[in-house]
Amino acid sequence: MRNVRKLSCLSHLVAISLFAVGLSSCEQTSSSKLTDTQIKSIKVLSPEQIDFVSLNPARGDAAPQAGMLWGDLREDVPTGMILKFADGFASPPHIHNITYRGVVINGALHNDDPEAANMWMGQGSYWMQPAGEDHITSAKPGGPATAFLEIQEGPYLVQPSDGAFDNGERPVNVDRTNLVWVPAKKMNWTSPTSSSNTVNAEISFLWGSLEPGLPSATMLKILGGDAISFKGEKTPFHAVVIAGTISHSVRDASDTTPLNAGSYFTSNPGVTHQVACKGDENCMLYIRTENRFVIE
Repeated sequence: MRNVRKLSCLSHLVAISLFAVGLSSCEQTSSSKLTDTQIKSIKVLSPEQIDFVSLNPARGDAAPQAGMLWGDLREDVPTGMILKFADGFASPPHIHNITYRGVVINGALHNDDPEAANMWMGQGSYWMQPAGEDHITSAKPGGPATAFLEIQEGPYLVQPSDGAFDNGERPVNVDRTNLVWVPAKKMNWTSPTSSSNTVNAEISFLWGSLEPGLPSATMLKILGGDAISFKGEKTPFHAVVIAGTISHSVRDASDTTPLNAGSYFTSNPGVTHQVACKGDENCMLYIRTENRFVIE
């Protein structure tokens, strides 16, 4: 059985401290008017607005249903999607032609070697499945499950186990209780200021490279009842709501919209997204970018 990877707090904090997240004042700052290109790049989807297709057409309705957020799972492009699993779904052993990464949004999922005992991963848990490795995926009986899945290349194919191969990568299962969180105010690239100390958000680095221009992903936690603003610095970013209910708006461009877990928003760099975590429970967002994003 594949063990849950308990990340070392020390090594994780060292990596986090290098990650490109900047902080600035929570106060409204003067900014230039958004361009038409920036405005057109803004995309916001609630779960009800996402169109779903079968992830494995050969299994029809028995297969997980995939809703594209960006990219296209049938093409050789980076792609992010929402997956819906029926109550008690259980796949046969299989492999994929490409590596994928996933985060549980609702319910509980098991993803492991065919002979492994069930290890149910709940909301906010993260896993990585290498290309070519034989495995199964199942949803805990008692209700449907939902997850976010991301690939860096495509197309995404489901293939028989007899074609298994070792691509050199190793699988990872990280339960949400093993994520290491660092206060965002301690991760800025310049000395903290009194205003930055008011930012009540936390960051957990999931995967990727810390080099500018290369893909990476973090989990952003906003404490219940708090609000922040953030934007991509030099490249577009993708944000998926993993847990909680947020209110979302874009400064100088859109009104406030409530977004539940499984929602998505994105834009080109320089567009400030205002996010408030509603209620007492914390909110978690999966942030995918190729450069730093700035929290205000």
